[in-house]
Amino acid sequence: MPRSNRPKNNRSRGRGREEPEALDMDRLTTGFRRTESKRGYTYTVQPISEKNAQKTYTCPGCHLSVDVGVAHLVAWRNDGIMGEERDVSERRHWHKHCWRIY
Repeated sequence: MPRSNRPKNNRSRGRGREEPEALDMDRLTTGFRRTESKRGYTYTVQPISEKNAQKTYTCPGCHLSVDVGVAHLVAWRNDGIMGEERDVSERRHWHKHCWRIY
């Protein structure tokens, strides 16, 4: 007779298991922070959703405004010689198209 690997009762089922972490739907729909290389530098790129776009910025690619409610990207160098804090303080908000063609 073949051996069964199932537990004999339901009490042992689920012991030691943690509840799965809730999914952050906003993060899933906007994308994740990532690293990209452009023009010999390494950048950290963070997508910003329409919902989280609360201020107006000037895109360094086209010098036009990135308006409130417009999905865009924030990019900053992560290999600068002055350190991570300085790199983050010099982050810029880009239109997605402008960053793609940069």
